[in-house]
Parts: sequence; structure tokens; C-alpha cells
Amino acid sequence: MAKRLLLVSLALVLVISLSALTVAGANFKIGVVTGTVSQNEDEYRGAESAIKKYPGMIKHVTYPDNFMNEQETYIAQITGLASDRDVKAIVINQAVPGTVAAIRKVKELRPDIIFVVGEPHEDPPLIEKYVDVSLIPDNISRGTTIVELAKKMGAKKFLHYSFPRHMSYQDLSSRRNIMKETCAKIGLEFVDVTAPDPMGEGGLPAAQQFILEDVPRQVAKHGKDIALFSTNCGMQEPLIVAALQTGAIFPEQCCPSPTHGYPGALGLEITDAMKGNFPAISDAIEAEIVKRGGAGRFATWPAATGYLHTTAGVDIAKRAVEKTINIKDAAAIKQLVEVSSGNKALSFRKRSNNGNFYMYIFDSIIFGGK
Repeated sequence: MAKRLLLVSLALVLVISLSALTVAGANFKIGVVTGTVSQNEDEYRGAESAIKKYPGMIKHVTYPDNFMNEQETYIAQITGLASDRDVKAIVINQAVPGTVAAIRKVKELRPDIIFVVGEPHEDPPLIEKYVDVSLIPDNISRGTTIVELAKKMGAKKFLHYSFPRHMSYQDLSSRRNIMKETCAKIGLEFVDVTAPDPMGEGGLPAAQQFILEDVPRQVAKHGKDIALFSTNCGMQEPLIVAALQTGAIFPEQCCPSPTHGYPGALGLEITDAMKGNFPAISDAIEAEIVKRGGAGRFATWPAATGYLHTTAGVDIAKRAVEKTINIKDAAAIKQLVEVSSGNKALSFRKRSNNGNFYMYIFDSIIFGGK
């Protein structure tokens, strides 16, 4: 009898243990590397969502704000995650400079680790060579769509803020050139302004202060019907603030999202109940924009790209480790991205036929627009 009770007890322990593994998702871990809240809150909140969805599975670290000057620290964070043999995949969002070097170092010892990255900064052909899946807004096509949206919103001129480091990135420089060409085609004047690099002397505060001071100068010179765009995440909040103050047009962020810049600029509190609920967040933004007289002059995408790259990246990595998807199956990758976005319709394409660098575009929301 005692032996039978012991066997039953052991069986129950085994069942409970297996159930715990099922709840956690699997008996492996996924490393997640994101920016800090100050650099891009969406990426960080996406990691929080993944931790909640897959308890016990996620190991989350944040890379330094001044990542250009602290690449050794950044690389060490990634190799540190890989030193845990239970970590079978690593999701990096944003994949800032140094990502390829880190992956190469990891692959020397752990060729089995799957890498999924969001918003890669290094050249796409190099990224494709080392990364299993890359997710990024279709920046090349956005060179056309953002300018066309700006004209639809009433813009007569289009202002592009950036700095040499960003213009050394192939996609960003190509997009800027396409923006200029599109402006010429549809009758908008293109205005190019060099801003301070947030990674340079003075850091992000100096870059943000420049935006707050320069936008009024540009609007005084060019008029209110000028669309404002910047390639840097940290500049979005002051850009929205300045657009509201001057009456300028703000068609889209560098990384489109209802939560990128808008809540901070508008003083909106994103409650726990609202986190990840982008329709509710968009409604709150729209109400505030309309109240402040900005109806029809501010826009974004319905889903947060930074949030999406983290959450979809984790889902892709998990399914790939479990071998429930073929990581080279573009249709499967697209489906997981769509589900993670709240089933928003999107255009989705590969950069190259045989590659794994996926680019996408959502339809825009114009706040207070008809």
C-alpha cells in the first residue's frame, strides 16, 4: 500500500512538473535584448509582454543608451546570454551596431542558437548572412509612402532631420533620397536639416533641445504646412511637441507606433489596462490631438513597430526552437507578425528572394482625419 502511494505521489509530481513546463512554454530559455525605456519604450514594453506571456522562459537585458561608445558592453551582454546553455534563441531589438560582431562571436561556440532581430542598423546583406530572421519597416518603400501621406495631410514642404551616422546606413540614406525624389514628383519642396547626433557630445538631451529650438525657426521660415520627419527615436517626442506648438504636420515617426513619442508629448498616462491595447491608446491620442487643434495633421501606424519586433520576434524564436515552424518559411513568419500586431493588415516582402530580411508596411491612422 505504501509503495503504491509512493508511486502515485511520484506520478503526480511528474504530471505537475510537466504541466509547469507547458505553462512556461518549454524547457528552454530565450534571451531578449532591447533598448532602455528612454531610448525606445516600445521595445522594452514588448519584452515585458513576452515575460508575462511566457513566464520563466525569457532572460531580458537592455543595451547601453550610448551603445556606439559601449559596443564591448553590448557584445558582452549578448555573449553572456549565450553562455547559458538553456538559452536556445536570442531576440535583439534594436539590432544596433555591434550585433553582427556579437553573433559571430556566439556562433563560434554556439552555432545552434537562433537569432531574430528587429530594426537592424548594419548593412542588410551582412545582416542576412548571420541572422535567421530580421524584421524592419519597409524603409525603402516608406520613402514614397511617408511623403505621399504628408501631401494628403496638407503639406507643401517636407523637412528631413538626420545626422551623418544615420546617413551612413544604406536603408536610411536610400529612403532619404527616395523622399527627395518623391517630393520633386508630387510637388513638395524637400528641406534637409542636419541635427546633432544623440550619440555625440551632449547626448540625447542636446539633440532633443535642438529639435525644440529648430522647428519654430523652420516653421517661421517655411510656413505651417511643412511636414516634419526625423530618423532618430529620441527626437520623436520633442518633434511632436514642437509640431503641436507651431501647427506643423507630423505624418509618421521613424519607428511608427501610437506609443512612440505621443504619450510623452501629450502627457498621456498609459495605464496597465491600456498597455499593449493599441486601439485604446490610439483613441486616447486622437482625443487629445483634436482637443489641441491638431486634427488631420498628426498620424502614425496602428501597431507599434518596436513592440511588435520584440513580441513577434519571441514568438518566431520560440516556434523555431520547438520546430513547429520552418524559420525559412516566409508565410509562417508573416502570419506570426500579423497575429502579434493584433491581426492588422500589412504588406510584407523579402529584401532578396533567398534571404531572411523581412520588410513591411501598415496603413496609417490620421488622428482626427476624415
